[in-house]
Amino acid sequence: MKLYGYWRSSAAYRVRIALNLKQLSFENLPVHLVKNGGEQHSDSYKALNPAELVPTLVDGELSLNQSLAIIEYLDEMYPQPALLPAEPATKAKVRALALDIACDIHPLNNLRVLQYLTGPLALSEQQKQDWILHWLHTGFSALEQRLKASAGQFCFGDEPTLADICLVPQVYNAQRFALDMTAYPTINAVHQHCQQLAAFALAAPEQQPDKQ
Repeated sequence: MKLYGYWRSSAAYRVRIALNLKQLSFENLPVHLVKNGGEQHSDSYKALNPAELVPTLVDGELSLNQSLAIIEYLDEMYPQPALLPAEPATKAKVRALALDIACDIHPLNNLRVLQYLTGPLALSEQQKQDWILHWLHTGFSALEQRLKASAGQFCFGDEPTLADICLVPQVYNAQRFALDMTAYPTINAVHQHCQQLAAFALAAPEQQPDKQ
């Protein structure tokens, strides 16, 4: 199994956590998103993933993009430990929270969006920072309210799920961009508990061989 990713990519971070929780061995193949104009734009990588994004998982003949699709594939192929609850309503709530993060929060501070803000749109660094913090606060405010209703030690009860796999990389991004997290005690508590698990700690960007 091969994972094409970048040490600081939130989406690749999610997949690393899932692989670690499943205790699956994989080959980590770095795709540097900044060096040489971005290795994701190379002809060889575009042939693998025309979207020019990471991660891409290669498992035998299968080549799969989109972190949540990859994680659900891993969960079906290697069912233990389960990353989604069996009960349909709870499963749907876990998926919804994961999508709140992966679809509504993360894309607005993704690298190519930020590069467009300061490139073609000619925003200043301060305007870019204001953009990032505005959307992080908007997303985290709703997330905090949802977690108050569902969290135990993790986002949903006392076992890690797909929701936690999405939450931890997003908190990493928020900390990287200096978001004041004091308004989000439930998010902080879940994040801190996740970090006590080796599967999360070993997936952290600073632990990756391609860290710059």
